Amino acid sequence: VLIYSIVAQYGTQGLIIATMLAGIMLVAMGFMRLGRLIRLIPDPLVEGFTAGIAVDLFVSQFKDFFGLSISKFPPDFIGKISALGSHFGEISLYAVIIGAVTIAINQTAPYFITKKIPGPIIVIVLTSAAVSFFHLPVETIGGKFGVIVPALPSIELHEVNWEIIIRLIRPAFAIALLVGIMSLVSGVVAENLTGYQLRSNKELVAEGIANMVSSLFGGIPVTGSIARTVTNIENGGNTRFAGVVQSLVLLAILFLFGSWISYIPVACVAGLLMVVAYNMSKWRKFLAIIDGFSGDTLLMLTTFFTTIFVDLTIALEVGFVFATILFMRRIANVSTVKELTNNFLADNGFYVEEHMVNYKIPKGVSVYEISGPVFFGAAHKFKESFFHLKNQPLIFIIRMRNVPVIDSTGVRTILDVAKDLKTQNVQLVISEFKYDTLDEKLAALFVSRLGKSNILGTLREAIQRSEEIIGETKLFN
Repeated sequence: VLIYSIVAQYGTQGLIIATMLAGIMLVAMGFMRLGRLIRLIPDPLVEGFTAGIAVDLFVSQFKDFFGLSISKFPPDFIGKISALGSHFGEISLYAVIIGAVTIAINQTAPYFITKKIPGPIIVIVLTSAAVSFFHLPVETIGGKFGVIVPALPSIELHEVNWEIIIRLIRPAFAIALLVGIMSLVSGVVAENLTGYQLRSNKELVAEGIANMVSSLFGGIPVTGSIARTVTNIENGGNTRFAGVVQSLVLLAILFLFGSWISYIPVACVAGLLMVVAYNMSKWRKFLAIIDGFSGDTLLMLTTFFTTIFVDLTIALEVGFVFATILFMRRIANVSTVKELTNNFLADNGFYVEEHMVNYKIPKGVSVYEISGPVFFGAAHKFKESFFHLKNQPLIFIIRMRNVPVIDSTGVRTILDVAKDLKTQNVQLVISEFKYDTLDEKLAALFVSRLGKSNILGTLREAIQRSEEIIGETKLFN
């Protein structure tokens, strides 16, 4: 579906150049060790995107399944529906029968014929033989695309300039992302079935090289396939070398039986792709995510409808932005700023492990605790907590024992609060600050601005420092 949309917008040459760019991106991702990051893509995003592609793929097969003579099938979903509606009176009964028989035999072959030969091979052989023997008036691959020549293609070099690269950078990124996701998902499935450990980064480099070589020969983007991988494993291909053997077998088929592919009816291919689209949709999992309205549901539905009605590349971009915002919102909700008192209770109703009654808090000192990451999405909570207080003390002690990470915005916010409090003659003291939550430069800035004497290892030390400050203030006054 992605390939079709790119060809419709940029032409075949645009697809080839985008494939080369995607290959370069994948190699770069591998060397940058981003393999594990791609595996962290939210499941609702992948499910919504995959389901959207499945719906579009399913509808795209109606033209060939029903034998409609649409000269130029639109790439957009609404255009497809419109074109199908205007030509629906031209249905070919022979094409429909072949398509229906294809689906029926493909689904029942493992139960009534054999499990050793994949259903699609049985269907393709039977329907191709029937069309040739009975001279049925249906379109074949040879009639639609020409005869497949059993020979290796020659290297094709295309003119590339900066303007073309800028135009194709987005579709190339979409290809790279899809190749990465599909390959790594295929690898994870194989990992679970065989016990071999997936090497994510090497997989990305290998897929990148494969796409670069494919584009040199005028080929389309290539990726790992769950269907072929599982079929391979189920038939005894339990090592990495099984993929090499499969490639050699495909090469042999090209030379020995390449010309025979011309006899395959396109209605048969359409039926098989409808089955692929149905299996790809994972509609049960889709409905399970919808059940129970949540942010994940919104993410999946947004990606799903954007994939169908707008554009695949835009759907990925929108999905990633949505997922990032959703993640930041959830992390921000985890971060809290609370005052610690003698009656302080944790959220679960149990007393915290250290009662404040164990500490003698000087008059004019308030103790607050930050829990959770202090980053740009949650920094505002910290700031708001200190500027909506009715009674402002002389000293604020901030416990940071439960802060796993602070980003530059978090550091800046704490320093801004300290600066604003100082103008009101209020001192900020930090307790249990973890230096490993910041990089060296930010930690140095943090210490220099607040003063090393105001950053203490324990709450008791911070209270003692507060007493010193109060004593100094009284002496000065």
